Formats: sequence, C-alpha cells, structure tokens
Amino acid sequence: MSEIRKDMTFEEIVKDLKAGKYKPLYFLNGEEPFFIDQITDLVERDALTEDEKAFNQMVMYGNEVNMTTITDTARRFPVMAQRQVIIVREAQNIRDFDNLLPYIDHLQMSTVLLFAYKNKKADKRRNVFKKLSASPHCIWLDSNKLYENKIPDWIMGYCQSTHHSITPKAAGILAESLGNDLSRIANEIDKLALASEGEIDEILVEENTGISKDFNTFELQAAIIRKDFVKANRIANYFQANPRNNPLVLTVAMLFKYFLNLLTYHYQKKATPNVQEMARILGINAFFMKDYTEGAKAYNAVKCAAIISLLREYDMKSKGVGNAGTSEGELLKELIFKIMH
Repeated sequence: MSEIRKDMTFEEIVKDLKAGKYKPLYFLNGEEPFFIDQITDLVERDALTEDEKAFNQMVMYGNEVNMTTITDTARRFPVMAQRQVIIVREAQNIRDFDNLLPYIDHLQMSTVLLFAYKNKKADKRRNVFKKLSASPHCIWLDSNKLYENKIPDWIMGYCQSTHHSITPKAAGILAESLGNDLSRIANEIDKLALASEGEIDEILVEENTGISKDFNTFELQAAIIRKDFVKANRIANYFQANPRNNPLVLTVAMLFKYFLNLLTYHYQKKATPNVQEMARILGINAFFMKDYTEGAKAYNAVKCAAIISLLREYDMKSKGVGNAGTSEGELLKELIFKIMH
C-alpha cells in the first residue's frame, strides 16, 4: 500500500474529510481544543451514514477505557459498511497508551481510529508517540494556540468558511474583547450570523453580545491615534465604571503591542513600501495598516520609544508594583494624558 501524507494542517484535514477521504489513524493533540473538536465532530457526523452508525461507530472516553479494549475493537471488520469508526475522546487520560504499539504495526485498514488528545502535547520522546508521528498511515495534528495578533484574520477566515461575512472592524472588536478562546469566538460568530440579515458589523456585535462598539480597547486605540483626548477620556470613564470587563492590564498590553508595532513601522517603512508586506511584518491584517500610517504622523519613533517605556511602567502599576492605591481608572487616565502629551 502506498504511503499517505501525515503532516497535514487543520484546513487540509478538513478538506480531505469533506471530500470523503479517510485515513486509518488520526492523532489530534495540543493545547487548542477547538481544532481537535472540529475534526472529531466532523468524523463523528459524516464518516458513516445514519444507518451504518448503529453497528460501526463507537465513541469511547479515555478515563473509562483501556488501550487493549480500544485496539481489540479496532481490529474488527465493519458490518455492511465500508468502514468502522472509533473515536476516543479525552484520550490524554488513557493510562496504557504503550499498548497501542502492536496495533500501529498491524493496522486494520477498514477502521478509522481517532484519538482526541486535548489540552496538552504528547511527548514525542515516548516510544508510542514517536512511532505514531512517524507512521505513514497516521494523520498527526499539533493543535496550537493562536497568537492574539492572528485572531482577527482567523475570525475573517472562520466567517468565510461558514459562508458568513464580517467587517474587519467587527472582527477586531471581537478579537480584543474575547481574546484567543476560539470556541467562544466561534459560538459568538454563529449567534451573530443567526441575528444577521447580511454582514456582521460592529453595530450587530454591540446589540447581540454586550460588547460596546464605542467603548472598547479598539476604539480607545483609535482615539489615541487621532489624539482625540475627549473621546479617549470618555472611554476611560466607561472602563472605570466597568472594571471587570475592561481590566487595565489587558488595555496596557493592547497599547504596548500597537506602539511596539508602530516603532517597527517607523524603521521599516522606507525599506518596505508595499502595504501587504508591511502588514505581514507587523503580523496584522492589511485593513488595519491605516492605523499605522495615521499613527506615524502623530507619534514619531522617539515618542514611540518613550511611550513603550511608559507602558512598561504602567503595566507594573496595574499589577500593584509602585502603585500607592491609585484605582485602575485613574491610572488609565494618567497613562492616556502622558501618551498624548
């Protein structure tokens, strides 16, 4: 039997599954559960017809089953179907994983055996995982957490893959407000899509999620870029009244990321006139490049360096270091004043 490709991305695996191309062994592991759940759910839903599932599909849980039971079941032949499917959820809880070794050498090719090994990475130094990752018949997925600067693009891509449309600004607001919890973001987008008659925009986000389209870190950054002191302080007052939803440490982190990127922009803009290439260097969607062209006019490289130092100081203060009891709201107002003057 010819060897098959095993080092596939999430998108490639999903594409093959939707095309009805199944492999005998899947090992999905890593700290980002979203990608693991998506593939697992897709196999569970579509690998067999409803009639075939009764005799040929089994879902097991790692804390309830041992490897011997799993492999004994995997060696069976399908009943009036092309394949049988065995899904092992919470596979990280299996204690005797080494007992999979003999099965790797003698796979039942009519079985699709999928391990969902979530919230941690398997140690490839361990013989069983080393052998799994090297097997030409095993699809191995490392499901890694996305960096926060990649989340807006991921949101845009997720909407496209689910045949929905979202404005870049709405994607940015969701990313800033929800962080990198992809499952939570996907759930919010799915709910917004149901409420939308067309494109998901920032107004729809505010109406359906409780995230303000006018008072968020995204808009605070925009006000600082424009040097709109009145708007920035209005947002700071809102943050002060709603501290649980707008912690200072996250606001400082967002501003730090922006001004660090802006400093990079200053030093790269002559050598990199292409907008798309500059966006790639900064790790942002090209739509947001206008924030940097505008910001560069308001804050030169020297000022950016000073602001970065200032943000480090207020990051420590937000964590209680060198802060004699000043509230987060007052610290933010101080910070905004110093940045803009």
